[in-house]
Amino acid sequence: MKKIIRRKLPDNNPLSDQHHPLLKRIYLARGVKSDQELNYDLKNLLPFYTLKNIGLAAQRIAQAITKQEKILIAGDYDADGATSTALAVRTLCAFGAKNVDFLVPDRFQFGYGLSPAIVEVAKTKNPQLIITVDNGISSIEGVALANQYKIDVIITDHHLAPKILPKAFAIVNPNQPDDLFPSKHLAGVGVLFYTMLTVRAELKSQNYFRENNIPEFNMGNCLDLVALGTVADVVKLDYNNRILVYQGLKRIHSGKCCAGILALLKLAKRDFRKTLSADLAFAVGPRLNAAGRLQDMSLGVACLLADDLRAMPLAEELNALNDERREMEQEMKLQAFDAVDKLHLNQKLPTALCLYDKNWHQGIVGLVASRVKDKIHRPVIAFAKADDKTLKGSARSIKGLHIRDLLDNIAANHPEVITKFGGHAMAAGLSIHPQQFKKFSVLFNEYAEKCLKEEGLENILETDGELTTQNFNLELAELLRSAAPWGQGFPEPLFDGEFKIVNQYIVGDRHLRLMLQIPDTNYFVQGIQFYTDLNYWPNHQCTRAKVVYQLESNEYMDQKRLQLLIQEIQAIY
Repeated sequence: MKKIIRRKLPDNNPLSDQHHPLLKRIYLARGVKSDQELNYDLKNLLPFYTLKNIGLAAQRIAQAITKQEKILIAGDYDADGATSTALAVRTLCAFGAKNVDFLVPDRFQFGYGLSPAIVEVAKTKNPQLIITVDNGISSIEGVALANQYKIDVIITDHHLAPKILPKAFAIVNPNQPDDLFPSKHLAGVGVLFYTMLTVRAELKSQNYFRENNIPEFNMGNCLDLVALGTVADVVKLDYNNRILVYQGLKRIHSGKCCAGILALLKLAKRDFRKTLSADLAFAVGPRLNAAGRLQDMSLGVACLLADDLRAMPLAEELNALNDERREMEQEMKLQAFDAVDKLHLNQKLPTALCLYDKNWHQGIVGLVASRVKDKIHRPVIAFAKADDKTLKGSARSIKGLHIRDLLDNIAANHPEVITKFGGHAMAAGLSIHPQQFKKFSVLFNEYAEKCLKEEGLENILETDGELTTQNFNLELAELLRSAAPWGQGFPEPLFDGEFKIVNQYIVGDRHLRLMLQIPDTNYFVQGIQFYTDLNYWPNHQCTRAKVVYQLESNEYMDQKRLQLLIQEIQAIY
């Protein structure tokens, strides 16, 4: 059972009274320190020049454009990588580059990053410049091989940097040593956006656009891609990222986004005019990611680059892959849950857990790790067999344990165990030899125990407190919706309270529908919990419950009705 606590408010109140009192409370609980941090105008974006090496990178890219060199974009096989690749191709072509191509590694054949094997493939395309997007910071051997072939490499990435950096022509990454960019939370697509902003400035300083009669491209035209990649990669929505996402959503709402995003929204039955960051996270992102998980992300990139006529057929292919992914994920998830339940029957669960099944699909193990982590609130790594010599793992962590640093510590002290790794604080990937699985599992747990105390394993659900009866109205639900973007590090408002259960029943596929009454009032409101645990609900012996919920305006048949979207329900007898 989750422990419900309420977010703390700071002692001072730096926000003005222009905000609704409840919204003001919500902002303060998320660390907003001024009204300025709620102004999402593009002019408030952090300046690009504080990114280390960005000027050097821009000069080299501008040179490649003016000399019509062959430029190859080396992408990644997730949504951040796909949006970054599409943005790179779109902007370079808009700047007048005529020899632009992209290459996204097949995760099953080549794995992650600019590996030597990918450089060999790239060499067949005869590029003079390779630009990595959403990868490259750990590609020491691949960059060295490219240098040997006299191919310049510019790395644009956001992953945490290793102790030794690749010897690229330039590295643009806010998380590299000595970088002064104030925000360390840009997604890969955000780093690429800033890089292309700088390229445009460099070309403009050379009078390039005027001399070549090329319109100066409006970089705002790409913010839909930036918003999608940022939200899908689950980076922290700090102020700078909120500006990028807010402006990208505005572009989507106007219908001026790329045809691929519109097509994916339509297939997901989402109205582009009302798209939220949650729609990008849970509807568009998974459909795009399905290509990289099961086949080749080139399909996803092609969808994002397609015109109106071609976008829908490509989106339909992605949608079919996503349906296949869902089925595989469900089967693997149940197998993983069963393994955890059996382990828990025989012993206390370890602090950190490794899972492996020889039949698991390596493109799905990250989702399985995430689901198990959510269930047991412990760091989890799920492994799949890549070949006879390699297991590939996908790690998901919890607050208090920096997963990439933990893997770095294991690799430094036990170099024989991990062959390759990389990632962030909350998610990472790694490769190990099959015979090292048991040893690594023990080490993973031992190192995690040093970082996490027993209280750190409590599954805590933070809320914004109770609502008064007067707060239960459609106007407030719409206000909370319009205060977006919400997301990682800036969570959507969540409330808690005790309710009398008037009615409860299951609808559709395991969805719990409730009629709730606020105690000591005559106020009734509907609630729904999707995919409820049928072992516990419906519970007709329970007449009262502690409910954690979002306030939402549910629209059906052109009628709006207030409803509670329930995240947690705990019986009170």
